[in-house]
Amino acid sequence: MKLLLIGSGGREHALAWKLSQSAQVERIFVAPGNGGTATTDKCENTPIRDSDLPSLLAFAQAQAIDLTVVGPEVPLVAGVVDLFQAAGLPIFGPVQAAAQLEGSKAFSKAFMQRHAIPTGQAGVFTEFEAAADFAWSLDSLPVIKASGLAAGKGVVLPASREEAVTVLRQMLVERSFGEASATVLVEERLTGPEVSVLAFCDGTNLAVMPPAQDHKRLLTGDAGPNTGGMGAFAPSPLASPDFLAEVTRRVLRPTLDGMAAQGTPYVGVLYAGLMLTPSGIQVLEFNCRFGDPETQVVLPLLESDLLEILLACLDGRLGEVNPVWRGGAAATVVMASGGYPGAYATGKPIQGLAAAEAEGCTVFHAGTALAAGEQLTSGGRVLAVTGVDESLSAAAKRAYSGLSHIQFEGAIWRTDIARTHSG
Repeated sequence: MKLLLIGSGGREHALAWKLSQSAQVERIFVAPGNGGTATTDKCENTPIRDSDLPSLLAFAQAQAIDLTVVGPEVPLVAGVVDLFQAAGLPIFGPVQAAAQLEGSKAFSKAFMQRHAIPTGQAGVFTEFEAAADFAWSLDSLPVIKASGLAAGKGVVLPASREEAVTVLRQMLVERSFGEASATVLVEERLTGPEVSVLAFCDGTNLAVMPPAQDHKRLLTGDAGPNTGGMGAFAPSPLASPDFLAEVTRRVLRPTLDGMAAQGTPYVGVLYAGLMLTPSGIQVLEFNCRFGDPETQVVLPLLESDLLEILLACLDGRLGEVNPVWRGGAAATVVMASGGYPGAYATGKPIQGLAAAEAEGCTVFHAGTALAAGEQLTSGGRVLAVTGVDESLSAAAKRAYSGLSHIQFEGAIWRTDIARTHSG
């Protein structure tokens, strides 16, 4: 089979790496890909932006692509699945109406409330004055969320009510996130560790993946600004079988049933971002795709053929497939460019990748580019160094052992990934 994989990050390299292991896969085109996908077995990059839907469709038609797999949320929310389906091309991911679970936090919140899925209370606003009044009326400081996609930066935890009002003004009046902040949520602030639970879905059936935790703060000890994720590990020690059964019963199953009931069956990966509060499980957000960097620790634990699972989802026969997961654990440590998540330099040569792999690690590329045979930095999050072993501590040790061989100018990373389990 010939595959088209849409995206350019660490998640997409992990997907390409896993899909390339399938005996059924002959070739994978990655659009636009990165330095890692450029050197992965059976893979070839093609310079099409993940937001250029017409060009992606034309390429898939010209190359007679057998299956397209969508990595990031932007093309899903833009309707890439609908476009390909209308052209009769198989594609893995939810349709645009179902992808609203991530694309519109206002839609997602209303959906959860309608289907009694546990989530924090929130007010939804399009007018600054009403939002500010609501923020002042709360007993505690809120969380403020831009409703639309904001590249992972649309959630703010203000330190005071005055700051909350300033943030609301920036979002609703100054449109700091463009149309993404034309609608905002002012939400109660929940406390507790966070766990991510992902599931394959075929519209009716679901198969839960090993639960993961990620580290969002930039610096060791959960200090510094929030990022897209500085590392992750799976399975989470906080997620017992009883916990997963409860998440399935109270969160995943009602979501799948609710989507089907409104005529938009959910096919793809459903990602539930959960907080374990003193009063129980609460859904912080839904994502409509594989997470990043969670994919870099979940897929290395999958022993089954990923392609077979994706095809089963598309065919509505996931119930006949039983994904097999290996024992032990996986941990990944992100190496980022100096200055991230703010401004950072690019074009820095990367050394030591082969030595890291020789330690038994898998190095997933995120912000890299291959130029004249040399790997260069090209983004904020550059690499995710993953170790797999029989215990979480051993997996983390393996990841850090591999990381110790890698150098690029200005590289930063945390030293406590998988060593603190609070999220």
